[in-house]
Amino acid sequence: MLNISMLKTIKAMLTVLLIVSSSAAIPVFANEQQGQIAWQKINGNATLIDVRTAEEFTAGHIEGAINIPFEHIVAELAKLNIAKDTEVVLYCRSGRRSGIAQNALIEQGYTATFNAGGLDTLMSTR
Repeated sequence: MLNISMLKTIKAMLTVLLIVSSSAAIPVFANEQQGQIAWQKINGNATLIDVRTAEEFTAGHIEGAINIPFEHIVAELAKLNIAKDTEVVLYCRSGRRSGIAQNALIEQGYTATFNAGGLDTLMSTR
């Protein structure tokens, strides 16, 4: 038979398990939602930019993407004469570099940028 101490321990363990499992589900949903939004924009003819290195781009990328390494994003978009209100979707390997690129574009007045995150995650939501 279970005593009160054992029941309290089981209750505490179940509470921790519930908290951990519910918090783990949130990022998956957020990534899925982020990917769905990105694909809506891409399918709506947004300019798609892969901000990884040329080597990473050559190893595999989304069809139609332009490769501009994140460090050169502002200068290259200016060279390409892309208007600051053009819908631009950025991605990289994990979302970190595309986030840096997005911030740089926002600082320069670009108003319609979207960080789609990492390539693998983005492809899994297609």
